[in-house]
Amino acid sequence: MEKMNSNLADTMKYLEKHLHVNESFDLVYRVINVGGKRACIYFIDGFCKDEMMQKMLQYFMGLKPEELPEDVHEMSKGFVPTVEVDLSDEWEQITYNIFSGVLALLIDGYEKCILIDSRTYPARNVSEPEKDKAMRGSKDGFVETIVFNTALIRRRIRSEELRMEMLHAGKSSQTDIVLCYMDSRVNQRFLAEIRERISNIQVDALTMNQESLAECLYHKKWYNPFPKFKFTERPDTAAAQVLEGNIIILVDNSPSVMITPTSVFDVIEEADDYYFPPITGTYLRLSRFLISLLAFFLTPTFVSLIQNPQWIPDSFSFILLKESPNIPVVWQFLMVELALDGLRLAAVNTPNMLNTPLSVMAALVLGEFSVKSGWFSSEVMLYMAFVAIANTTQANYELGYAIKFMRILTLILTQFFGVWGYIAGVAVLVIAIVSNRTVSGESYIYPLIPLEWKKLCRRLFRLRLPDAVPSREHPEKKKGNGRM
Repeated sequence: MEKMNSNLADTMKYLEKHLHVNESFDLVYRVINVGGKRACIYFIDGFCKDEMMQKMLQYFMGLKPEELPEDVHEMSKGFVPTVEVDLSDEWEQITYNIFSGVLALLIDGYEKCILIDSRTYPARNVSEPEKDKAMRGSKDGFVETIVFNTALIRRRIRSEELRMEMLHAGKSSQTDIVLCYMDSRVNQRFLAEIRERISNIQVDALTMNQESLAECLYHKKWYNPFPKFKFTERPDTAAAQVLEGNIIILVDNSPSVMITPTSVFDVIEEADDYYFPPITGTYLRLSRFLISLLAFFLTPTFVSLIQNPQWIPDSFSFILLKESPNIPVVWQFLMVELALDGLRLAAVNTPNMLNTPLSVMAALVLGEFSVKSGWFSSEVMLYMAFVAIANTTQANYELGYAIKFMRILTLILTQFFGVWGYIAGVAVLVIAIVSNRTVSGESYIYPLIPLEWKKLCRRLFRLRLPDAVPSREHPEKKKGNGRM
């Protein structure tokens, strides 16, 4: 690795060649005099506060020759008026720090660069996430600045066992990645594996932040739609997962964190399960399970019953279509599935002031007028309205779309192959869940498979008593009652 020398003219020539300081307006350098020696400061405009820069320049330019030490280590420890100071003579590390917002001080005769961390990143205020809300609990949420996010977790876990390990990925972006874990509770083998995977990532940039990182970390069974990671914008949820022995991955410029390893039970759990008493939390959790199952089974079951009306008892004959449809029912369901996604995309791209009127118009056109015109049956609109509402009960987008894909597949199989197609669709769902694995290679539906009845009860029911501290030697035993 190439290193700098003590000659300031050579170092400035190197940085001018590699940083292109004369071409980038926001990359600023200032030649000053420090204790009778020629020096130069490099920094990124926008990452350094003007008031602090002015005070440091006044201090350095005010040093007298007899006050300037001969050793660069003594200079960094006793003569730099700021808290975070580091030394480096490796050009790769120096340029990385400059582009990260660190101020680089080069003094003629010193064989190392003084790196002064006085940066400040543009950031929005900490507020409750729009999507990951809770009826009770804290109202703060992660932001795009990684240092603020680590502080939100530190605020909740004041333990010497908490680790915040900094890594980087991306040849051009050099994106900051932080592994957050409890050293005494995490599975060390899995931690080493995740650390190695991140270190070996060979990409130019993590353009999509966490999604890019997730695809680099997990290559197996990409065709399985069920989520391998859980994402959250809530610091309390992240802190609870860290205390359970899981690993939290924070990516700079992303307002959410990745939780791993993650099973299907982890994905379905939410913060409200624990902010309410055990009986209420259990009801919320089981309701979420039931609604997810209904969202999958409702429309394929209706199509199967339409094909086999003799299976319907007389007391339930009202579920049959009142009028003969102009379009086959299965095509009605598929068109409404597409229309719902269209409405969701339109809501994302619609200004807030137009959301309400456009939503009312869409409801009238797709609801009442589409039924009157004969395009859709009222029963189809009713069942798809329930499905649309059921999808919003899941905070996890990936799980909602996984259920949606399986529902559409089962619909198509039921239409063409009847009851055997219905059975095949359910079998595909079961196989997709059972054969899926977590990032650590464990069962995706543990503790159902392998079966551990007591732990399964804790995952289904919100119990009062907490579990013991999980063991890092046995990661499969760390599933507890205190996670969110």
